[in-house]
Amino acid sequence: MRVLRFRSNRLLVIMVLVFFGFICIFPLGMAFINSFKTKAQMFTNILALPTTWNLDNYARSFSKMHYFRSFINTVVITAVGITGIVSFGSLAGWALSRIKTRLSGLIFALFVFSMLIPFSAIMIPIYRVAQVLHISNSLLGMGVIYTGLGVGMAIFMYHGFVKSIPFDLEDAAYIDGCGVFGTFRFVVFPLLMPITVTICIMNILWMWNDFLLPLIMLQSSKNYTLLLSTNMLFGQYSSDWPAILSALILTVVPVIVLYSLLQKNILSGIVEGALKG
Repeated sequence: MRVLRFRSNRLLVIMVLVFFGFICIFPLGMAFINSFKTKAQMFTNILALPTTWNLDNYARSFSKMHYFRSFINTVVITAVGITGIVSFGSLAGWALSRIKTRLSGLIFALFVFSMLIPFSAIMIPIYRVAQVLHISNSLLGMGVIYTGLGVGMAIFMYHGFVKSIPFDLEDAAYIDGCGVFGTFRFVVFPLLMPITVTICIMNILWMWNDFLLPLIMLQSSKNYTLLLSTNMLFGQYSSDWPAILSALILTVVPVIVLYSLLQKNILSGIVEGALKG
């Protein structure tokens, strides 16, 4: 009886997960199917398969959005942002976890509090600060801004994970002659790899798919990210929807592939951080 109840409950859970999984993947599937249609075929029946699977839409969107240039811009912004978040987040998380003072507790609380502030409340001040610092229309400046926006979450995650690292390892490194940064580089940081991979992937997905911040900060089309270049395909009076859908597919494929390859690392990093933190 228990076995039958367990199997029925398991089947119910699987059916619910399949249902919600279908809801999540349905829009992407429709975008993929309609990206191969002509405009007439798309507006005739959006749910039907294309009569001919041609790549004309992909070639047109690839050219109009300057895919290679936009791709490199997105990679540069993401790389700078990830480097800053991991560098500052790991160092600050480690230091705030090891130093037990009222000041360190206050600083950590401020970083945690920054995670609660919605971006819409600070986007105008961020834009004004970026103008004053002359980084408002710069790829490197975008990476710096992403570092500031994402470092709070990184510090929170690193802070919890560092608690699982025995302090005796750091003492041994100090005795062997390592300084503070040497201990962090050769002893602590290698042990932070699981949570570091998780932080990297989470922030890559965020930066790669972000539209609002680049729209506010980047004025020159030469600095446009993939999503901003896709937005250029929307016209004032008409839009080439098949080309837009193919551009969106070209934009999301790199992060989908990256996430598929590293999803085990992401889940293991989140689980280890939750259990050890």
